[in-house]
Formats: sequence, C-alpha cells, structure tokens
Amino acid sequence: MMTKIDWYILRKFIGTFIYSLMILLVISVVIDVTEKIDDFMNSNLSFYRIVVDYYFGFIPHIAALLFPLFIFISVIFFTSKMAYRTEIVAILCAGVSFRRFLRPYWIGAFLFGTILWLGNRWTVPIANKIRTRFENEYVNRKKASVSMYDKSIRIDSFTYVTFGSYDPNYKSGGNFIYEDIRKQDMRFKMKAERVNWDSTSKTWKLNAVTMRSVNGLKERWWNKPDTAIKIPLNPKEMVEEKNMQEAMTTPELNAFIAREQLRGAEGLNVFYVEKYRRTSSSAAVVILTLIGGIIASKKVRGGSGLHLAVGIVISASYIIFLQFSTVFSIKADLNPLLAVWIPNFIFGALAFWLYLRAPK
Repeated sequence: MMTKIDWYILRKFIGTFIYSLMILLVISVVIDVTEKIDDFMNSNLSFYRIVVDYYFGFIPHIAALLFPLFIFISVIFFTSKMAYRTEIVAILCAGVSFRRFLRPYWIGAFLFGTILWLGNRWTVPIANKIRTRFENEYVNRKKASVSMYDKSIRIDSFTYVTFGSYDPNYKSGGNFIYEDIRKQDMRFKMKAERVNWDSTSKTWKLNAVTMRSVNGLKERWWNKPDTAIKIPLNPKEMVEEKNMQEAMTTPELNAFIAREQLRGAEGLNVFYVEKYRRTSSSAAVVILTLIGGIIASKKVRGGSGLHLAVGIVISASYIIFLQFSTVFSIKADLNPLLAVWIPNFIFGALAFWLYLRAPK
C-alpha cells in the first residue's frame, strides 16, 4: 500500500522532473530560435506557422532525447534536498527499510519509463516528421537530389530491378532491367532504354522494351515500343533521407526493416539501433532513477552540489558508452540489440552494486 511518505516522495519526483523539463525546453527553444531566426525571417513565416509547423515537432524530439538524463538529475536533486534536511534519516530511523524507502522511486521510474516507451513508438516519430519536413523546406534548403548510377534493388524474394541511371528530380532513368529469378534460374528478363514514373497510374512507363522468357529449354524473345509495369517500388524509396528512421513509428519501422531485408538491402543496423533504442531508453529511466536515489540518499558534506556533480559525471559516462556502442554497431557491425543495451547492462550492474553498499 502507498503511505503518506510514498505519496510525498512521488509528488516530489514528478514535480521536480516536470519543473526541470520545462526549464530545459524553454532554454532549448530559446537557443534554437536564436540559431534559426534568420531562416524564419528569410522565409517570411508567421508566428503561428513556426509554432505549429516546427516547434510542435521540435519540443517532443528534444524532450525524448534528454528524458532519461533529466529524470536522473531530477531524482538526485530532490533526494539530496531530502537528505540535507535529514528527512531520509528520520524515515530510516522510524523502522522503514531502505528497500521499502525506494518503492516510490520504482513506481515513478516505471511510470515515466512507460510514458517514454509509448512516446518513442508513436508520438515522437510523428513529431519528427513535422520537424524534419519543416527543416528541409525552410532551414536546410534541401538541394536537388543527385543522379544515381547502377542502382540495383531486390523487390521481393525473386524479383530484381536495376537502373543503369536514375534522376530522382525527374523520376526517370535509363538502361532499366527487370529480372525474375527463381532457384538460381532466370525465368523472365525485361530491358528498357528509358523508364519513367507515372504518378497518376502509380506505374513505371517503359520505352523501347526487349523481353526474354525462359521455360526450361524453351526460350522466347520479343520487343515492344512501350509498356507499363506495376511493382512495389516508389520513387521515394530510391532516395535515402537523412535520419529517416527517427520519423517512422515503430510499426512503420518494423515494416520498413522487413521489406528491406526481403530486398537484401545492406546497412540496416542504423534502423535496428533505432528500433531497440526506443525500448532501452525506457529501461534506462528505471536504472538511472535507482542509481540517483541511492547516491543522493546519503547525507554528505558537499550537499546537493556534490550529488549533482556526481550525477553529471554519471550522465556524461552514460552518453559516452551509448555513443561508442551505437557507432560500433553502425560502422563495425556490432549486434544492434547488444549495442543499445550495453550502457544499461553496465549501469544496471552499477545500480546493483550501489544498492548492496547502501545503508539498510
């Protein structure tokens, strides 16, 4: 059962975190406005457009990015205040075990962890779509895409297409090849000198087409001046957007990974890292809350200042471990699941060690 002391600690936990987060968001928005004010003025954007089309996406993005670390700092701040006023000593002297004292910390950690988990799966990706769309149009001034050459894509388990050249700006290309290969045997092959995307019919228009059909020992060739094919390939998929994984909800991300795996695409670790990070960051909220509660519950001569200094060091260490592991996953083929969970394993072991050494 929740007692008055539990509610007292939980209210401090929630209140301190919300207050800290609000201060962080105000500072972040002010800094961002300072950096982008010239872009806003050059584009003649109204205050309403800036707020609705950009900051409705920017605020959830920055909040989710620093959510675990500000949970940690908030826990250290209000717990060290309680320790400085000898409230924790009074609680423990009243016969409450340290394990029982940590109950409201666990409740708050799981509450905020669940909020972050749900936000990472749906709310934050939707916000990132708003933010990246605005930045590409008004801030980054997205340049025209560069033409590609010899672009090969696996459409499904037996269909392959190759663009000898492709211009994303005009959604057209040359030296197009369509192949149907089953059990290492080519069943059908089609070549076209030109290929163009028809946005009305959602098909690819082919010009100067040569077709070849193979059925055992029987082989047939024929030509067509033009034809159209409908394949599960959209022009948008031909161009890779920067940080596109951040703007996908978890169902969209899972569908994208499954489709790209079927196509035999490479470099999917960055998408796996994003997928697993959305869960690991929620677990980090619980781990960092426990560490913060244990560290700050002991009254020390340095008071809150010393606790906050220790908290900042641990926060920086967590970020460094996370950056190193994710970079190794993306660049050096480290298992993505292991990469995003390495910091949690390390700091989870630290939390357990601190708990064993804490006064009971």
